[in-house]
Amino acid sequence: MPHPPRKLRVVLAEDSVLLREGLIGFLTRFGHEVVAAVGDADGLREAVAAHDPDIVVTDVRMPPGFQDEGLRAAVALRAERPALPVLVLSQYVQRSYAADLLDSGDGTGVGYLLKDRVGQVEEFVEALTQVADGGTVVDPEVVRQLLRRHRDPLEALTPREREVLGLVAEGHSNAEIARRLVVTEAAVGKHIGNILAKLDLPQAEDTHRRVLAVLTYLRA
Repeated sequence: MPHPPRKLRVVLAEDSVLLREGLIGFLTRFGHEVVAAVGDADGLREAVAAHDPDIVVTDVRMPPGFQDEGLRAAVALRAERPALPVLVLSQYVQRSYAADLLDSGDGTGVGYLLKDRVGQVEEFVEALTQVADGGTVVDPEVVRQLLRRHRDPLEALTPREREVLGLVAEGHSNAEIARRLVVTEAAVGKHIGNILAKLDLPQAEDTHRRVLAVLTYLRA
């Protein structure tokens, strides 16, 4: 016979009292113990230090700024305690720290779910158990957004367009680029127009868009 799931000691961080109480209720119903339930990032860090839980469940946005305090606290906790399982819940994907969280420790015992999944109670509790046991659980939407974040912005450019953009980055004018590549200045202008279109840069004066294109090239 399969063994029943083990009882987990959970530190919960969620600023919404309604959602926090709901999470406490069904975690308890599934046999887990919420050893601390807090509403801000400072309380989260203090609760982890006091209770040494089996897993942390935290929201992303919490007081005082309601930006990414919970996620930053989770990343900091994983830096201090690489083996601490952490499951993050969010209404949206905070890409700037999501990648840091998923890279923390050795990449195990970590999860990032959108709050829509919490309504699917059995799936959420299963994800909680997987993360606590060292697994990695990531919402498909998080994966899609992180892949977009890491996509090479220059991959849509042809080799010739990359060459032209490299010369623009070196500070050459269209006329100088035309001489170097032995093409007409009109051809260079066409290449640059294609580059600006493919990089999906914001609308602005052409000079400013050239600068944005160069910055994209240098960051790639």
